[in-house]
Amino acid sequence: MKRRTFFYDVFVFACCLCSLQTVAQGKGHSFSAMNYGEKVSYDTYFKWGLILSRVGDATFSYNRERSVANASSRYRLQFKTTKVFDNFFKMRDTLNTYYNDHNKLVYSLKCTDEGGYYSVDELTFTYGEENTKIHSLRYTPSRVKTDTTLTAIGDVTDLLGAIYYLRGLDRTKLQSGNVYPLTVAIGSDLVKIQFIYRNQAIVEHGDVKYNTRYFVIDIYDEAFESTKTSAEVWMGDDDNFLPVKVRSKLKIGYVEIYYRASSNLAHPLSCRVEIRQ
Repeated sequence: MKRRTFFYDVFVFACCLCSLQTVAQGKGHSFSAMNYGEKVSYDTYFKWGLILSRVGDATFSYNRERSVANASSRYRLQFKTTKVFDNFFKMRDTLNTYYNDHNKLVYSLKCTDEGGYYSVDELTFTYGEENTKIHSLRYTPSRVKTDTTLTAIGDVTDLLGAIYYLRGLDRTKLQSGNVYPLTVAIGSDLVKIQFIYRNQAIVEHGDVKYNTRYFVIDIYDEAFESTKTSAEVWMGDDDNFLPVKVRSKLKIGYVEIYYRASSNLAHPLSCRVEIRQ
C-alpha cells in the first residue's frame, strides 16, 4: 500500500509550482523563463465546502549548483505547515532537483518530515539513446525501503521537474486541447500524467487579478481519487509563465495554492493586471 502523504497529494502541485529550464526535450520549448536567484513563494490552503484554511507555505528557488557531480543548477521546493496547523500535523519537506549544463535532470533529493515520519528519496538519472534509467533509493533512519532501477521511455522527470516542464512551453503557440504527456518517477513507481491546455482565464485572489493560461492535469495513479482532472493549474500569461493558482482534488475537499510574492524574476510580472482600491 502506497503511503499517501500530504506532500504526495500535492505532488501535481509540486508539478505545478515548479519551473522548467529543463527536462523537456520536445520541440517548442523555451528556456528563458527562469533566472538564477529567482525565488517564488506561495500560500497553501485546504478547502472544504465554504471553509478555506491556510495550512502552509511553499517556497521555490533556482540557483547555480556545483556540489553534485555533473550538476550546474538546482531547483528547490521547501514546504512547511503554519504554526496553527503544526499542532495537528507538522510538516517540513524539501525537494531538490539538479540539472547539468544541457538542462537535463541528473539527480533528485527529497527529504520528507511529516508528523513524526522521516524518509529520504534519491533518484539518479542516466540517459540512453532510447530510454532513461532511474536508480531509486528510499530510506528511513532504520531501514532501506526501496532500492531499484526503473526504465522509462519519453520525457521523464521527478516530482518537482514536472512543472518545470510546463514553464518551458511556448505559451504563444498553445491551442485548446494540446496534450503534453510526462512520466514522473516516485519511489518504485513510474506515474503517467498529462497536461491538457484549455484556454485563457482570469484568476482573482484577494484584491489582485491575473491573466493566465489554464491547464487540467490527469494523473494515472491509484493514490488519487480520480484520474481525469486530478488537478488544475493556472499559469501567469507573461514571459515568466509562473503558476498563479493550483487546485488539487483530495478524498475530502481540495488543496488550493496561490502565488504570494517573488524576487529576481527574469521578466516583469505583467500578468498581474489590476489591484482594486
